Amino acid sequence: MDKRELGTFLRSRRERLRPQDVGLPPGPRRRTPGLRREEVAVLAHISTEYYIRLEQGRAPRPSGEVLAGIAAALRLTDAESDHLHVLAGTAPSRTGLHRRDVRPSILTLLERLPQTAGFVTSALFEVLAWNDLAAALMEDFGELSPRERNLARRAFLHPANTLYGVSDAAEFRHHVVMELRATLARYPADPAVTGLVEELRDGSPEFARLWERRDVQAAHMLTKTFHHPVVGDVTVDCDALALTDRDQHLVLYTAAAGSRDAEALALLNVLGTESITAPSA
Repeated sequence: MDKRELGTFLRSRRERLRPQDVGLPPGPRRRTPGLRREEVAVLAHISTEYYIRLEQGRAPRPSGEVLAGIAAALRLTDAESDHLHVLAGTAPSRTGLHRRDVRPSILTLLERLPQTAGFVTSALFEVLAWNDLAAALMEDFGELSPRERNLARRAFLHPANTLYGVSDAAEFRHHVVMELRATLARYPADPAVTGLVEELRDGSPEFARLWERRDVQAAHMLTKTFHHPVVGDVTVDCDALALTDRDQHLVLYTAAAGSRDAEALALLNVLGTESITAPSA
């Protein structure tokens, strides 16, 4: 049970709500934002004293029933409710290290996907495996060190870098922060996880600002446009398939058959990674 983070998370969710959001009258002007602690306690059917101790990090582990009541009172989403249970220690938690080894069958699948850019990421946004088209569309990951293949570092610690010219760079950075918060809750003892979060908080004011929001509901990114130096803009459909046994994701970029974007991907498939370093037209 992470008492300190649990209390901070509860407070952040409470402060975003207005009385009218939960069916309470607005009443006189409030000095602080959000619901009062006693209001949450009433809605959750627990004592005010116990709820205060939870926010202060002084309470014993709450039961699943209490957490369910608090989640309902704070209008938590499914993802936020799951995160609440992880912080409270009432959900299965991975106490070891996050996995970086990719299943051989997934490696084979990557090479057999026609006209599809595909790669596998770890729970820390490390690019673990990729096919030739992904390298041609993004960059030749084989030329980079494992540290440099981390998309979270690329997004936040290299401000001059435009994340392969993608159209949704800001949304992706927000997505990274939310996913890393959930990853830290799952692997609190993994030095690679804690180290990356600390590195990003120290090195990026934007990451630090987003981190303090404590959001855990990642938005789905359905499409994105790459501004490629050779073939121009390429808009692709994005699918991230969870590989739950290793806590990894298989990310696939495709384009509708017969479209200009599909033709651009086909050209990149032929040109390979040499196209990335070609001079812009």
